[in-house]
Amino acid sequence: MQYFYRLLNVFTVEGDRFSGNPLCVFEGARGLDDDVMQALALQFNLSETTFIFPSDQATARVRIFTPHFEMPFAGHPTLGTAHVVRELAAAGDALTLEMKAGIIPVKAERNRWTLQANRPKYRKPDATREQLAAMLNLQPSDIAEQPLWVNAGSEQLVIPLTSVSAVERCTPNVSLLKQYGRLSENRYLAYVWAHTESAAISARFFFPHGESIAEDPATGSACANLGGWFIATQAALPLSKTIMQGSAVKRPSLLYLHVDAEKRIFVAGDVVELGRGAIDL
Repeated sequence: MQYFYRLLNVFTVEGDRFSGNPLCVFEGARGLDDDVMQALALQFNLSETTFIFPSDQATARVRIFTPHFEMPFAGHPTLGTAHVVRELAAAGDALTLEMKAGIIPVKAERNRWTLQANRPKYRKPDATREQLAAMLNLQPSDIAEQPLWVNAGSEQLVIPLTSVSAVERCTPNVSLLKQYGRLSENRYLAYVWAHTESAAISARFFFPHGESIAEDPATGSACANLGGWFIATQAALPLSKTIMQGSAVKRPSLLYLHVDAEKRIFVAGDVVELGRGAIDL
């Protein structure tokens, strides 16, 4: 059997084809079982690979795999996969994707895609400001108010910092991130952010890579969780923010967050297709 795939970049910057977060999308995944999808995700070794299936509830059903496990939801795979589904299904600029996290509405204006995240849930971290600072190799004064675990589709630890300098100085300690940022045996993570002088946001997202820490160039699920953080901390609504991410790993990315007066969270970004291919199985 031949299975066709596309390579895309999501959350790109001003048409730069090598900015944003890379993604592999398999156009038609019928016949692939969990083990094969996991093996293909490891073969491509991108942060996520997605697989499109038919759905009786949405325009398409999508499964998302990292090289090591399946995700219920992730932002850049949602937007990039929607870009492919629009063409495959001749679905127009408004469609829905069935994921393990639920039905995700997605819409486009040309190649800028917007998803609507789930209603967020929250919980306080089981760590002090001093412990979170040690985890990030920062000073306690670098940690701003109200770090929270937020889940608008994929739960993450959202940590506001007091300056862009603090964001840039983060070098997470693996053992402490495993302790204070743990979701499961192989998932521990942290999303840090601060306002810039221009009222944009500078952000970084850290996650495990073997026994070390990797950094994501653009994290749509974390952008959605940042919207949840603003709701939880009773920020004035509606609000719109531009998030800059990825410069530290030489993949500059732009994400656009909007939270409306009804507390609905929207994440947007530009998508570029780089190429196509086929795998023989």
